Amino acid sequence: MKKQKFYVVWNGRNTGIFNSWEECFKQVDKYEEAKYKSFPTLEEAEKAFAGNKYHYIGKNAKSRPVVKRTGNPVIPSISVDAAWNTVTKVMEYQGVDTQTGQLIFRKGPYEDATNNIGEFLAIVHALALLKQKNNPLPVYTDSITAMKWVRTKRANTKLLPTDANAELFEIIERAENWLKNNEFPNPILKWETKSWGEIPADFGRK
Repeated sequence: MKKQKFYVVWNGRNTGIFNSWEECFKQVDKYEEAKYKSFPTLEEAEKAFAGNKYHYIGKNAKSRPVVKRTGNPVIPSISVDAAWNTVTKVMEYQGVDTQTGQLIFRKGPYEDATNNIGEFLAIVHALALLKQKNNPLPVYTDSITAMKWVRTKRANTKLLPTDANAELFEIIERAENWLKNNEFPNPILKWETKSWGEIPADFGRK
């Protein structure tokens, strides 16, 4: 049986002692100068949190990089995905409750598009929806490319504008502007397909 660990977060979105890596991860993922450490017992964690953090992590220690362990998906959360037809070039995207699979939003179809654009727009759509509700839930995606585009706040697509995708490019521009003008606490997490199977938002058309 896997031993229980306790995670102390000194610098993060929320500070304190957390009972799981998933909860700790939500506080420190992409948080500048995050400082945290795991302890084998609650007593040690409480002592560390009440004491001087540098006694445990070193005064000159750099922030530790956050590495997402496979484990299990964080629940509750939102999962997003896109579907793209390689023949027609039509794309649509959706977001669902990770645990129940209940549909939260679905957009499209959009003509003359790409799958990466759909993945990017799905993440931004989820972030904007969660911000409206002041909800810090994490967002899962299986697209590393889309995660990078969100970090850089730009859809770095090679797709060229056409009459057919004029509306789509307007949506892309709005999504990029939203990222540039908004901050959000929601972690964007990589869905571990090899360990967990297809992402719950998958359209099931493979």
